[in-house]
This record gives sequence, C-alpha cells and structure tokens, in this order.
Amino acid sequence: MKRILFIILTIAIVAPFNSIIAKDKKKHDRKEWYAQMRQHKHDFIDDELDLTDEQEAKFFPIYDAMEDELRKVQRETRKLEKQVADKNATDVEYDAASKAIIELKKKEADIELKYFDKFKTVISSEQIFKLKRAEKKFTRKIMNAHNKKRKKD
Repeated sequence: MKRILFIILTIAIVAPFNSIIAKDKKKHDRKEWYAQMRQHKHDFIDDELDLTDEQEAKFFPIYDAMEDELRKVQRETRKLEKQVADKNATDVEYDAASKAIIELKKKEADIELKYFDKFKTVISSEQIFKLKRAEKKFTRKIMNAHNKKRKKD
C-alpha cells in the first residue's frame, strides 16, 4: 500500500513539471525553427539579389530590423483580431478591429518606405526592385513545399 501511495505521489509531483518542460521545449523548437527559416530566407535572397559579401554584411541587419518591425505590427493586429473573434463583440469593436486590419497594410507600407531609403545606401536600385520579387518567390517556394508535404501525409 505504501508503494502504491509513493508511486501516485511521485507521479502527482512530477507530472506538472513534464508539461512545463514540454512547453519550454516547444518554445525552444519554435525559436530554433524560426532562426533556421530566417537563415534559409537570407540565403535565398542573397542568391536572388546576387549580393557581394560587403553588401550582405550591411544589408541583412537592416532587413532583419525591418522584418522585426513588420512582425511586431502584424502581431499586434492579430492579437486585436483574436480578441474580437473570441467573444461576442459589438459593432463598435468589429469596426475597430476591421479598421486596424486595414490600417495594417498602411503601416506595413510606411515601414517598407522607411527602410527603402536605408536599403539604397547598401544595395543598388535594381537589387531593391528584385527584393520584393525574391520575397514573393521565397514565400511561394515555402508554401509549395508545405503543400507537397501535406499531400504526402
């Protein structure tokens, strides 16, 4: 009887820690995946724009700062969107969320314009032009790979 009580007590104490460890591992895995994906994107853009080593060293810190700024605005908008979607919202809340979603595009454009001037100091006008195409091409490549993987599974 003492042995069974000991086992049950041990499981009760250890089980919560396993879920905490699993959550931390999931966050770590996501961060690791994100870092790998960012590096893969860097490599892809580097190839598409045919950057020199000097350009690459100056360009990607600026590009990453832009991406981080864009991601922050997108995250804030998704948070608001989720808050409204998860409850019985009023028309005023729906209007505010809808406007925020539309404003997101304007904010993204403003951020890209701000970084356009910074890019001009590092890469050529032709490379800046090719950048948007490379980003779309990269996204398409990732989506196609994802869809192929999903069809296999």
